Amino acid sequence: MSEILDGRRARGDASRRVVLASATDLASVDGLDGLTIGRLAEASGSSKSSIATLFQSKEGLQLATIAAAREIFTTRIVDAARTEPRGARRLALLLRNALSYSRDRVFTGGCFFAATAADVDSKPGPVSDAVRAALVDWYGYVEAQVRHAVAAGELVVDDPEVLAFELIALNEEANSRSLMMRDERPYSVAAAAMRGRLTDAGADAAVVGLLDL
Repeated sequence: MSEILDGRRARGDASRRVVLASATDLASVDGLDGLTIGRLAEASGSSKSSIATLFQSKEGLQLATIAAAREIFTTRIVDAARTEPRGARRLALLLRNALSYSRDRVFTGGCFFAATAADVDSKPGPVSDAVRAALVDWYGYVEAQVRHAVAAGELVVDDPEVLAFELIALNEEANSRSLMMRDERPYSVAAAAMRGRLTDAGADAAVVGLLDL
């Protein structure tokens, strides 16, 4: 009996991964409100009934989709930057990873969280809270690296929060403008602006070089 249950669980987990891969991509284009069971069934090749069984409700599907996208975001951007020590080098690698994640269209609609934040930013509830929590963690992590860099004497700035805000804004504008203009150039422009901002803050050439795309 346990082998039968284990087999069913494995098949359920595999189905869930397939469905969520399609769900994260769809939501990056259509937003979370546009994530319907019907469209998802068509995109993933799963039946509507199996998707309903896996996630129970539209809100359950939305929350699972956000969690799956957050895992991808963390793996591609944050975890990949942990090869560098915290501070200026990790900050530069985080920024490069973020630009590459959008430029390479890990999700068809560019950055998943940029797309979905616009969809839910003025709406209360668990779905909005989940998107907000992911962004709060990301913004906080970038700012923490600025603060580590300042404490280590790698950067000199009056307000680490302001520098973090500027760097994140450049990344988000590159994502938005690239999608709108269907052009990759905004990423190289943003990277150049980031290099300039870090240079102005006293970053050494090796740190600035990490932002070469």
